[in-house]
Order: sequence, then C-alpha cells, then structure tokens
Amino acid sequence: MLKSDAAPARKTPGAPEAHTAVGNTKRTQLLTGFTGQCEEVSVEPATVEERAALEQTPSQDVTPAPSPTQPASPAAEIELKLLVGADRMAHFGAAPVIAANARNKGTRKRLKSVYYDTPERALRRAGLSLRVRQSGTRFVQTVKTEVADDPLRRGEWEASVPSLAPDLALAMPFIPEKLRERLGTQPLEAVFTADVHRHTRIVDLPSGTVEVACDQGELTAGDRSVPVSEIELELKSGSASAIYEIALRLAEHGTVKPSIRSKSARGFDLAADLPPSARRPRKLRLDPSVTLDEAFATILRACFLHLLQSLPAAEDGRNPEGVHQLRVSLRRLRSALDLMRSVGALSNLEALRSEAKWLAQGLSAARDWDVFQLATLPAIARACPSVAGFDALGRAAAQRQAEAYRSARHALDDRRCSLFLISLGGWIETRGWRNGVAAQDLGRLAEPAVNFAERVLSEQYAKVLKRGRRFKSLTVDELHRVRLATKRLRYLSEFLLPLYEDRKSARKFARRLAGLQEELGVFNDMAVTASLLDGLGTDDRDSAIAAAAIAGWQARASIGMQQGLQDSWRDFAAARVPWSRQGEQS
Repeated sequence: MLKSDAAPARKTPGAPEAHTAVGNTKRTQLLTGFTGQCEEVSVEPATVEERAALEQTPSQDVTPAPSPTQPASPAAEIELKLLVGADRMAHFGAAPVIAANARNKGTRKRLKSVYYDTPERALRRAGLSLRVRQSGTRFVQTVKTEVADDPLRRGEWEASVPSLAPDLALAMPFIPEKLRERLGTQPLEAVFTADVHRHTRIVDLPSGTVEVACDQGELTAGDRSVPVSEIELELKSGSASAIYEIALRLAEHGTVKPSIRSKSARGFDLAADLPPSARRPRKLRLDPSVTLDEAFATILRACFLHLLQSLPAAEDGRNPEGVHQLRVSLRRLRSALDLMRSVGALSNLEALRSEAKWLAQGLSAARDWDVFQLATLPAIARACPSVAGFDALGRAAAQRQAEAYRSARHALDDRRCSLFLISLGGWIETRGWRNGVAAQDLGRLAEPAVNFAERVLSEQYAKVLKRGRRFKSLTVDELHRVRLATKRLRYLSEFLLPLYEDRKSARKFARRLAGLQEELGVFNDMAVTASLLDGLGTDDRDSAIAAAAIAGWQARASIGMQQGLQDSWRDFAAARVPWSRQGEQS
C-alpha cells in the first residue's frame, strides 16, 4: 500500500538547507508505483508541532517565496495518469464507474502554461523545469526538480507572480549554485506553451474518494503542436486501491494508456523535434538489512519504472532504442517474477508473468530487424564494397521491419496491454503477492534479503558453471544454453548484488559477468541473422549474393571470436563470488 512517511522529506539536490516555510508543511513522498506526472503523495502533518503550525498560519493559495536558505516544502498528491484518444474523452467521462459515483457534474476551467528555459536548455539539462500557469486571473510560477536516482519523485515549489512572465529571483533558491551564475548571463525564453481545458469531478467509492480530471488541449512550440488528452486520477481520501479500481474499470471500458512522461518532457521534445528518449534501467539501491518483502517491492518498482519509461519511445517508433529498452524491461520483469517463485505460490504472479511474455513476443521481430538494418547489414556492406545487392537486400528487409513495427504497435495498442500495466502497478503498490501466501512463505518474506540472495545466486551460478563445462568444445546449441543461464544470472545479479555493494568483489564479478554475456550475445545475434535471412525469401539474384556474403562474413567472424569468448569464460569462472565469505573480505 501507499503510506505516508513519518520521516522528513529528502532534500532536493542543489537546494539549500534551513527551516521549512510554514505556508505548506506537507511532505513529499515517492509514489513508488503507478504514477502520472505529479509523483508526490498528499499526507497530513505527522507531528503535533506541524499541526499547530498549520493552525496558527493563515491559509494561502500558493506556497510563499522561500527564504534564501531553505526551499518551501512541496505540495503532494497520489495520482495516476491515463492517456486516452481525444475522440473518446466524452465516452470515458460517461463510464459507469464515474457516472454512477460522481458527486455532481463537476467544474470546468482553462489552464494556460508557458514553460521557460535558456537557449542552451540549462535548466532541463540540470533536471529542472520552470513554468508559469494562468488559471482565470491568477498566475502561478512553478519550479520542479528531479531527485537523483529517483525519477518518479519531484520537488515542486509554487509562488504567485503578476503575469505569465517568470520571476527568476523566486526560483533561484531551488537552482544549484553552479547554475545560478550561468542563468545570470543567459536570458530565459519561452520554449513551449500548454493550453488545456480541464473537467474535474469527485468520485466516491467505498474504498476512497478520487478526483477525476479530464484534460484536453495541446502543447505548442513554434509551428509544431501535439494534442493532450488524458485522465488524471488523484486520491483525496481513503485507500490508494480506489485509484486502481477506477483505472481498471476505465480500461475495461476502452483503451487507456498509463504514462509517466511529463508535459515538460513532451514539450521540450516537441520544441527540438526529437522522439521520446529511452533510458537504460537505473542501478538499484538495496540496504543490506532490508527484508525480502521490501527487496521484492524495490526490484519490482524499478522494473515497472523502466517499463513505463520505455513505452513512449517504443510507441513513437522513431528511436529504435525504445523497442529495445521495452524488451529489456519486460525481460527484467519476468526475471524478477521468476525470482519470486522461489518463495512459493504467490498471488497473480503467473498471470502477470504470462502477460509480460505475451507483450515481449509482440516486440521481438521489430528489435531483430532493427539490429539487422542498423548494425549488421551496414557494417558488412562497408566491409564488402565489391559485393552487389546490399541495397536491394536492405529494401526487402525494410519491408519486414515495417511489418514488425506494425505488429509491435498493435500489441501496445491492445487493451490487453493496458489491463496488464494497470494490474501490475496495483499489484506492486498493494504488495499483492502477499495475498493467499501460505503462513510459512509469509514468514520468509520477513527474513533478511541477503539470506535469500545468497541461496538463489549460488544456485544460478552453479547452473552456469555446469552448462559451461568443457567450454572449448561446446556446440552452438550448448553455447546458447550457456547464454540463457548467464543472462538469468545477470538479471539476478543486477537485482541482488546491490546488497553487497560495499565489496570490491561485487563490482569485479558484475563486470566479468557482463563481459561474458556480451560475447555470448554476439553469437546469438549471428543465429538471429541467419534465421532472418532464411525467412526473407528474396528471389533477387543480387540480394541472394548479398545474403550469402553476410552469412559467410559472420561464419568467418565466429571463428575469430572463439579465443575472446574463451578468455571471457575463463575470467568469469575465476572471479570470486561476492556472496561468499571470501567475497565478504574483499
């Protein structure tokens, strides 16, 4: 479940220290699972002193300007964002879950926002955004900051301003000191605008009260624009399960897509005419004293975050890294769910794993053709300039690549995908794996995660060594089995080695494991290339010659790689495992 945190909010990097402004003493808390763009959780003041401070302070519409030594505490909320088709917004507004439970017809307002930055985008590069929003006759300036290693969390500070023009002096306390001097010499410019019409209704369910905001409008940068059409579900009281209940019932009513991509990110990409970025997964951080239950929650949140971050680029299709990272995120998720199998029969685990596998299968062909078109084909064509037919082969492959991307988009647009994502987010946030767990298994969840890690890492490591016996004489099929076992160990290591982060052996083992997996991956890419060429079925003579050249080139390359692969295996097998007692001393 989502809970308030009794500890003070973490300080935002670059923000100075001092006492919190009394106008807003609510705390920031990470919405650790399914979030929209406001990733903070609204909680009541945790101490008597905080409540007294609020009672003695006049209410204010916005947070007052911070002191030079301390930023004001950010406002907070639990929110889930769903993207919907613009022509379907009224359809969702009339959905039974809303129509039957809304208090009234709600309110409507227009929100106009201007986002600012320097010509070199100094604020964006530093993880900051600055906007001024107009609602009626009121103008509010907002600064948002990212927290290192935690992209779901934002610091957010607001102050009244007289117009849509920004007041940089009010923002300076929240800007890193090394950036302030640069801002003094670089003027701010309006980068893009957001013009949104919002219809807000309050929905009461037995599990909680949720504000449902239907937003429609557009983002505009110069002569380019993109539509905004989304439903924001914000918890006002009760359990966070109310949000997921509404989201699931809306998903059953029609196609909705969860998103954690902010309007700021969309607008800056629009202004630069760039596709959505696709990030690699962030490195996990696990305290060695953490329980297995908490470790599972942290691992799953990280997998889910990576999945949601990869979705926009995969759907857009212009950046091939999008499909690649989305496939990686799904493999990581399945590995995490496989890891949890070791505890026992956990509620809904198999169903979620099956859905993750289904979605990954819908993306596989697109990624395979991306690798062929962007890496394999051009590299060999440059190396063999006298061979005709590479252009014709590329055109035939491009058709298959386009077909594969259409299949991938079909899977991502499928309502089944939406239901899977929302169900997964709710399952993680409510720690649904606890439901129906046998008493003995529930007790294991409360044990230290390091005990579990030592067992599962040792077991998988032993499997890799067993499959790699007499490594020099292994066949291609046997090397493939070693690769699969190695890949599983790699994911388990990414999840669990952070428990041993203070040991040098952990870093060395991770490097050698990654090196071995990379070498084995090259062999797998060659096998995939062979299957793609076999299925291409072109009758063009020149294309056939080019295909034969690729097959011959890779066959020769595989022979030359044998020594490097054997060296990687030897280094890996000789590495000291960090979860052993010997590893503890290194």
